[in-house]
Amino acid sequence: MATRVIGAAGLARDLGRWRNTADERGEVRRPARPAYLALAEGIRLLIHDGRAPLGVALPSERDLAGTLGVSRTTITSTYTLLRENGYLISRQGSRSTVALPPAVTHDGMKPTRGIMATMPHTEVPTVDMTYAAMAAPAEMEEAYSFALEGIPAYLGTHGMDPVGIVALREALARRYTERGLPTEPDQILVTLGAQHGLRLLLNVLASPAARVLIDHPSYPNAIEAIRDVGARPIPVPVRPELPADGWDLDGIRSAARQTAATLAYLVPDFNNPTGLLMNSAGRAELAAIARETRMTIVIDESMVDLNLDGDMPLPVAAFAKGGEVITIGSASKSFWGGLRVGWIRTNQALITKLLGIRSTVDLGTPVMDQLAMVDLLSRADDILARRREQLRSQRAALSAAIGEYLPQWQIADCAGGMSVWAQMPAPVSTALAATAPNHGVLLAAGPRFGVQGAFERFLRLPFTHHEHDLRLAVQGIAAAYDALTPRAADPLNPLILY
Repeated sequence: MATRVIGAAGLARDLGRWRNTADERGEVRRPARPAYLALAEGIRLLIHDGRAPLGVALPSERDLAGTLGVSRTTITSTYTLLRENGYLISRQGSRSTVALPPAVTHDGMKPTRGIMATMPHTEVPTVDMTYAAMAAPAEMEEAYSFALEGIPAYLGTHGMDPVGIVALREALARRYTERGLPTEPDQILVTLGAQHGLRLLLNVLASPAARVLIDHPSYPNAIEAIRDVGARPIPVPVRPELPADGWDLDGIRSAARQTAATLAYLVPDFNNPTGLLMNSAGRAELAAIARETRMTIVIDESMVDLNLDGDMPLPVAAFAKGGEVITIGSASKSFWGGLRVGWIRTNQALITKLLGIRSTVDLGTPVMDQLAMVDLLSRADDILARRREQLRSQRAALSAAIGEYLPQWQIADCAGGMSVWAQMPAPVSTALAATAPNHGVLLAAGPRFGVQGAFERFLRLPFTHHEHDLRLAVQGIAAAYDALTPRAADPLNPLILY
């Protein structure tokens, strides 16, 4: 299969002002370095940030030299320096592909909580920033009381319904219809959460060694689910400055064609971890790409109810003309993580195939949880309005604390969801996550949200804690960041192997 190639124009766009290092006002902070060294440093940071995905090929020396307006000797020296430091892998007869040196390779999946378990007892209060989830709303007890009253109607049956109870499927179908996506109850399969739904879909739709496109960064458990079925996640960068409010649609189309991917997993409704929201035009084009490339797209709408700024566009599936777009959803973010209810919206033919797989994994979603969900959906507008207001307040508190204690960090605007995606001056995310527990904070390192060690300059910072705790967390993060060695924290040191 042909190797994916980064276009020279795209790489030049992402490099931006690569020749000089400037401060926040755009003033050069030190004399310009040799062109090849400045260019190598720029490409290195793109690799750490996930903008140059691992395994893809850089442009040819001739193409890049022409696009950047430099000599071919400069590009040759740049590639040689990157290759010597482990950022490029060359094979005879093929292009050089992006890599990370062994010194910085990190699977990103070791939870910081495991580090805390080995530490001696400390009196430092700990704020756990490794998860993005809220406590249950006050109505949760009433919802289970409603479920308890309704359960007798099901006690005369065996209680195992792999499709889901009719009342919940009808309620979910109504919500989709109200959002502009006409849906029948027969198009809904109730699952044990969005993650469970994704795994069922992967078992049916992803053949061994299949390529599955993902937005990058993405939900870490989804990345692992793709790997667990023997498929390979293919990253396509997500960034605020891109069209479609963050999604590289041309990159998605190109990646689908170059890798022959038949499946994609995307989170266009407040991407986890960036909080970005794909606009309506992007959704229409995404559905068109699915048709053009004959690729099925799984849309994760777990965060869809948490719009904090502005109105919501139509669901991506509303732009589909057939079964090219499948939607999965969950109660965990909208209501409570302990309510293990999710769903898949698709056509009846695929639901039949999914049921054949499901019987080998589980026999259905607990009836009590489904009944509780029916009650919560009947009062969803009031519940969600309060939760959105709480999240807005906490997001503002987190942003203010970062501005006060970590002024050099950058956080992109997020339209909703539960977290901000913070960019640090230096690629030290894993080291910071290892140090932070000593300062009372548990962190999920940036590489958790990417593939093969990307995003060492980023951290996901949830704003699901109370404002006081968020301020304490940022203070702890700032102390941990300051505790790192000056050499590791210096973004101007070129080609340091962090």
